[in-house]
Amino acid sequence: MNPAIKSTNTGPAADEQTSPGWTFLTNHGHVLLCLAAEGDLTIRQLAHRVGITERATQSIISDLIDGGYLTRTRVGRRNTYTVNPNGPLRHPLEAHHNVGTLIHALR
Repeated sequence: MNPAIKSTNTGPAADEQTSPGWTFLTNHGHVLLCLAAEGDLTIRQLAHRVGITERATQSIISDLIDGGYLTRTRVGRRNTYTVNPNGPLRHPLEAHHNVGTLIHALR
């Protein structure tokens, strides 16, 4: 990696990255994909997988719940998350697709 270019990502996902500094999906997309694959991950596990802080992960989950993309269910002392596959993608270029299409394409 060119020492003049610093990657803003940290954690295991950054180590596998081939292009320093950016990825094709946002952290919101990464969190959504992780929870679609495994809805019972803890905030700490999610943060580690995505390579962001736990606080950023909590904020993203709140955004996704508020936007109708996730539902949270309390199971004992833990939360489980369910992805709404019918949620539309937010950018006008992809608005004709939904989250389920994205998840299916990236599995």
